[in-house]
Amino acid sequence: MIEGLPPHRPTHVLRLMTDERSARAMTDLLGEMFDPTETAVAAFEAEDGVTWRLEAYFADEPDEAYVRELIRPVVGDGADAAEFRSIDQQDWVRASLEGLKPVRAGRFLVHGAHDRDSIRPNDLAIEIEAALAFGTGHHGTTLGCLRALVGELKKGRPAHVLDVGTGTGILAFAAAKALHAPVVAGDLDGEAVTTARANARLNGLGPYLRLYHGGGVQHALANRPRRFDIVFANILARPLKRLAPSLTAVVADGGALILSGLIERDVPGVLSTYRHRGFHLERKGVIEGWVALVLRRGGAAARPR
Repeated sequence: MIEGLPPHRPTHVLRLMTDERSARAMTDLLGEMFDPTETAVAAFEAEDGVTWRLEAYFADEPDEAYVRELIRPVVGDGADAAEFRSIDQQDWVRASLEGLKPVRAGRFLVHGAHDRDSIRPNDLAIEIEAALAFGTGHHGTTLGCLRALVGELKKGRPAHVLDVGTGTGILAFAAAKALHAPVVAGDLDGEAVTTARANARLNGLGPYLRLYHGGGVQHALANRPRRFDIVFANILARPLKRLAPSLTAVVADGGALILSGLIERDVPGVLSTYRHRGFHLERKGVIEGWVALVLRRGGAAARPR
């Protein structure tokens, strides 16, 4: 389970071996205390089936003494055993390469350059550089959105697609690959927009991407009422609630709003916010503790699948 999306370029990591209860408690604690756009916390069960490993990635060097005292009420003297170290960028790239195995969602295949031989004749293949693995379908949020897109494509051919908070561009690329049509995508982070543009060129999708730098739909490309048949917003619960008025305004009648970046405890609040905007839950998917929601404007709510 992971709390927060991993930073684009983490510089420091905290590691600690503990028990499951403590690992889960610290995941919640650190996830609440640090900015989720700058910090990611993960807890994994070790091979012995008993011990758990906590890892926290930071975009900037953390205050070690502060973090130790923060977790001490949870793990006691175990706080002194917490290991902090800086991450060499070459080590990060190499580790990302090792973890970047091909990921499939329907015909979509997300892969690194080293796995081009995994491409099948009918695949819609998307290549992502190893250093950018955490911005791809290898994260449960993105994979959940890709699977939701597969479901939408089975229903018909959307004419207009928007990807809000595009990151490395993976969801926009998938839509452009499937539709052979322009897709609008934007991000508040200018560096993410630059990265998405470079990835688009790598995949031969430059002509199909209409990229913008801005928050939410605050750009002429995106701020178009009832325009988009599919709107992706793979961000986090708080911004999803804040952006609800503007996101719902640009979804076409009968269109799908695909939301992710959520864990289970976020879902009731997010659903309540969007129900008040006239949207109902059509489908829900969970991958590695991350939830992806497919919402639809108006009509009677179908039983979520």
